[in-house]
Order: sequence, then C-alpha cells, then structure tokens
Amino acid sequence: MIEILSGVPEHTVGFKISGKLHDEDYKTFVPLVDAEIAKEGKVNLLVQFQDFQGWDLAALWDDIQFATTHCTKIQRIAFVGEKSWDKWMARICKPFTMAKIQYFEVTELDAAKSWLNQA
Repeated sequence: MIEILSGVPEHTVGFKISGKLHDEDYKTFVPLVDAEIAKEGKVNLLVQFQDFQGWDLAALWDDIQFATTHCTKIQRIAFVGEKSWDKWMARICKPFTMAKIQYFEVTELDAAKSWLNQA
C-alpha cells in the first residue's frame, strides 16, 4: 500500500510504503511524480517504509518500468526506515537511477527532509 505524505519539501513527492505493493499502488503515485516533473523538470522523492513486505509480480514490473523511465528525472531520493531491509533497499536502487540516494532512520525524518531541501 502507498500513502501519499504531506508536509514534504518543495519539488518533492513523499509517500509511505507498507505491506505488499500491487499494480494499483503504482497507478496512485506515478502520476503524482509525473505531474511534479512536468512542473519542475526534476523531482525529489521521500520514501518512508513501514512494515514493507515487497511486491507482487505486476508491481515488481511496474517498479522496473518506473526506474527505467524516470532514472534521469529524479534528483534525490531519501529512504526512511527502521529495518535492515529498508537500508538494503536504498543500496539496491543506486545502480538504477542517476539520483543521489540517502538512507535515514525513522527517527531522522526531519533530517531527510532537510537533505531533500538542499537539492
């Protein structure tokens, strides 16, 4: 499930990921990312993990498509989580994007927002 976050820095789309992601989740957040890119040319992402359990097959394909079509349009990605799996996700994403990626513990949400504001 993807929940859109409010109170994020300018030129940033923020969302909280929990449970298992499905195709319809990508239909929720990709248009928001695309709209911000259309306005500003590039976008930052704030991704907060909460009990993330992976993807179903369709969502995994959506994620691959998103990464390949948006790899040059995302400036910074701040991953916020509380488990080693969340930190691992930040490392795995690096080869698939030109964005700067930084991992933050869940207690460092304000630091993640500050880092995104520096872009």
